[in-house]
Amino acid sequence: MALRTFKPTSPGRRAYIAVDTSEITKNKEPEKALLRPLKRKAGRNNQGRITVRHRGGGAKRRFRVIDWKRDKIGIPARIAAIEYDPNRSARIALLHYRDGEKRYILAPSGVAVGDVISSGAESELRVGNALELQHIPDGTTVHCVEMQPGRGAQLARSAGTSLQVMAKDKGMATLRLPSGEMRLVHQRCVATIGVVGNEDHSNTSLGKAGRSRWLGRRPTVRGSAMNPKDHPHGGGEGKAPTGMPPKTPWGRPAMGYKTRRGRRRSDKFIVRRRSKRR
Repeated sequence: MALRTFKPTSPGRRAYIAVDTSEITKNKEPEKALLRPLKRKAGRNNQGRITVRHRGGGAKRRFRVIDWKRDKIGIPARIAAIEYDPNRSARIALLHYRDGEKRYILAPSGVAVGDVISSGAESELRVGNALELQHIPDGTTVHCVEMQPGRGAQLARSAGTSLQVMAKDKGMATLRLPSGEMRLVHQRCVATIGVVGNEDHSNTSLGKAGRSRWLGRRPTVRGSAMNPKDHPHGGGEGKAPTGMPPKTPWGRPAMGYKTRRGRRRSDKFIVRRRSKRR
């Protein structure tokens, strides 16, 4: 997959960098039986209060039902199409199972229309096949990994991401996450072989503010441009310094301040914390 640049016919076009969409084979209507309506929240909770800022507007979307469990054991499926999904960074693949059922999965890098994939202990170690971690050799690159057996994939679902199986011992498998963290996961958890496709997604550039609005992202106003009543950084004559360590609009330190609340129940499965980025 490659990146596309465009002739600078306008300032927005000059800065626009897009992912090549030649791998998408189905540009028309997605599989109707696998669509669900998607209500817009615009960052509001069930009381109507804004809990996530800078959300709202954007193009209307419909939700695609993704098969995170890969629980059709021993039934081969043919990849019928690679499609665009507006709800995630990865591409999705439409599977036609031999028994007639259709499902969506995340499209791994390297698969093509016509490939046959399957899930279960009898499956080959091939890209797109789903197996329990106990059947996957050490050193294998995987994605869409469950954290609890039967719950469905929760790890490595974004475009271009993957985990590496490092070791297996006492019913647990050690995985290396993209952050560098080492985590224990039960060996009966299901993982898919390979890397999530659309690896160049992180190298794109929207090019203009309008394209950000199409995605449902609203503008961000700098705190230093506000009045003192609206933000701790506000006020002053001209471009005044903040005069304090950076803070959020609600007065909490914004850099270096630890906000993690207590210990999570899953912390005991972390073998090594993620490495600090320099």
